[in-house]
Amino acid sequence: MPILTTQARRIQLQDNLNRTRQALSEACADAGREPGSVRLVAVTKTFPADDAAALVELGQADLGENRDQEAAPKAAELAARGLEPVWHFVGRLQRNKARSVAAYADWVHSIDRAPLADALDRASGDRGRTVNALIQVSLDGDVARGGAPVGEVGSLAERIAAAPYLNLKGVMAVAPLGWEPAKAFALLAECSEAVRRVDSGAAEISAGMSGDFAAAVNAGATMVRLGRNVLGEREPMA
Repeated sequence: MPILTTQARRIQLQDNLNRTRQALSEACADAGREPGSVRLVAVTKTFPADDAAALVELGQADLGENRDQEAAPKAAELAARGLEPVWHFVGRLQRNKARSVAAYADWVHSIDRAPLADALDRASGDRGRTVNALIQVSLDGDVARGGAPVGEVGSLAERIAAAPYLNLKGVMAVAPLGWEPAKAFALLAECSEAVRRVDSGAAEISAGMSGDFAAAVNAGATMVRLGRNVLGEREPMA
């Protein structure tokens, strides 16, 4: 089935992707890290499946989404086209969406409480899949916006590590408004140490978005979640 994006849009996406990869390589070099040590997750939320498909065709393996009602049909459409990106669910997740998300997400970045971990574990088992799990951390303690309190990260890591259909992989956070990114990501690195005391292999750190990814890379991020850099400005969400 042909990709339906226009050739002009495809060229634009390729140019954006090249610039983003170059900026990420420069951030790695500035931090004294290997250019390939940080994974780029292109966040395609609010953009059509055609754009997501074009990115996969252009060699961008990792795609991120933050709302199941958009992500599920988009994942299904790409699968129908024979495209198999690595899907990252990066938004806040409700337990009643766990079964749907477990059907397509390879990574869930936003596990922030034990009941959600349990629901996603059961759903993944029912689907015959194993999902890579990151603990979302509330760096400022405002859990109303999502994320586990810093002091609860270790116990949640233990819960996830014991789940048969979840692979504990590390931590994720968004730098709180008003915080210096370097301060935020230094605290997240401390949370990563707590998780690695539970499982030494759970060393992934998902941090950094369009405005602060260089600071995240400098603090040890292994994944950055970039949307605007790759896809352009978003339309307002409904």
